[in-house]
Amino acid sequence: MKFKPVYLYGILVIVAVSLLIIVGIQETSDSTEAPVINNQTMPDDDVHKELKNQIGNTPGKENVSEEYRKKLAEFKEAVDKNPSDTLAMRNYADFLSASHKMNEAIPYYEKILQINSKRTDIYFSLALIYYNKQDFAKCEEVNKEVLSFDPSNQMALYNIGAIAATQGNKEKAKEFWNQVVSINAESETGKLAIESLSKL
Repeated sequence: MKFKPVYLYGILVIVAVSLLIIVGIQETSDSTEAPVINNQTMPDDDVHKELKNQIGNTPGKENVSEEYRKKLAEFKEAVDKNPSDTLAMRNYADFLSASHKMNEAIPYYEKILQINSKRTDIYFSLALIYYNKQDFAKCEEVNKEVLSFDPSNQMALYNIGAIAATQGNKEKAKEFWNQVVSINAESETGKLAIESLSKL
């Protein structure tokens, strides 16, 4: 299913102690598209700098170096050595996802949630994957999982509004974005919701 966006929201999210949201809004044609909020950016260390240089496109024989394959193998080995190590699983899943191997990343994110079902960072990683796959039902489902244990989570509420906007349901988008604003209009997500509402 293809969507002709009216507004394209480019979102970069950095996870530290709190989640920071940066959005760019661009007008295009005749319906509304608003990507969901992701939970993190790639760390700015030597390993990830190399990865950034190599995965501008889907990795293939032409653009995947030995260093990339080595790091992928190291992350996989760490998971194999300790299958209950959620940090190792997270690193491997993030690496797979950043490498455009989203279908391979999903099971590792899901394993983390089996160990700790309240990991909002993992739900938001999955939300971005499902959004990029245009599986909007699953994207909404994982955001609703966050709301099931954290009903005032602004990012999850914003994301459900973004999914609705992408599908052209402006009334639903307004409903959820107004909830975000009512919780805290001064937060980064609250400011994003106000801006997004003004563009509907």
